[in-house]
Amino acid sequence: MERNPFVLNFGKVPRQYISRELIIDEIVQEMNDEESQNNCFMLTGTRGSGKTVTMTEIEQRILESEDWIVIRLNAERNLLESLVGKLYDSRSFITQFVDANLNLSKFGIGLSVSSKSPVADIESALEKMLKEIQRKEKKLLVSVDEVSNTASMRELASCFQILIRENYPVFLLMAGLYDNISDLRNAKTMTFLYRTPQYEMEPLNLTLIADRYSKLFGIDREKAMDMAVITKGYPFAYQAMGKYVWEEEKHELTETVLIKFDEALRHYVYKKMWSELSDKDKWYMSYIVQKDEMPVAELLEITKQKKNEFSQYRERLRDKGIIDVSERGVIKLKLPRFDTFVKNEIGL
Repeated sequence: MERNPFVLNFGKVPRQYISRELIIDEIVQEMNDEESQNNCFMLTGTRGSGKTVTMTEIEQRILESEDWIVIRLNAERNLLESLVGKLYDSRSFITQFVDANLNLSKFGIGLSVSSKSPVADIESALEKMLKEIQRKEKKLLVSVDEVSNTASMRELASCFQILIRENYPVFLLMAGLYDNISDLRNAKTMTFLYRTPQYEMEPLNLTLIADRYSKLFGIDREKAMDMAVITKGYPFAYQAMGKYVWEEEKHELTETVLIKFDEALRHYVYKKMWSELSDKDKWYMSYIVQKDEMPVAELLEITKQKKNEFSQYRERLRDKGIIDVSERGVIKLKLPRFDTFVKNEIGL
């Protein structure tokens, strides 16, 4: 039996997925450009929107060239120390790129390769390594997933601002939820991040999704488009729908598929998302989910709220990736069957 090409694991590149080629090409080209205008890039979106997969694709493309070193950092660790530690993690890196003349034992890295005096601080250690990388005509890409406004992240970003100003061959690729990226950008001393290109993981093209489903399942375009419309172009929903339709004997959208689809969204994404909303956020959502799209004026009328009172919650729900407010005066549900989830949660 052929293996199911769809997976629900976050971050893992599935066998069957729709790549964000335009974003990937643009970022990779910019990084490889000798006259690069940007050294920092941000990927933002909701959970399950494809941020980590896109980041992984960019890393893989960059690693196709021997001119690059790629370091992936864990956002939960001390990022600067982790970066220096990972750069010195293997003897092969030292012999290949860096003169063995630094003593990093004072930083707890546990590596002493010469009798020379230790560097003054961790940033100095990083700068010395970058000088060697630059001398060898190499470039360094540092990627951080699940970025948030932590002291460690602010420290790394501030350090990068200095390194970029000094024209070191270093690039920073970050991925995070809308509101976490926004918090980081709004932090003091992080104003340079406003000049950083931000790529939002927009919904996938429904026609492309329908085409994939049609070919994979051997079904007509109309049935495939019905499935695509339900996903609303949400990458995780594309995977979930594909996974459960694949498991059906006739590869069709059935009530059983829809039940499994709803449960996957609830378990992997919506339950966590809902828990992060305030009581007032949830209160507004109880009204918003009554229609797939609703004029703001109608919402204010039925909730008896004033426009300025609603504005902060509108922004919060938008930044969570739950509602689409791109059309003036209209609120649309952005996530597939989120109305069904909310109604079940609040007992409507």
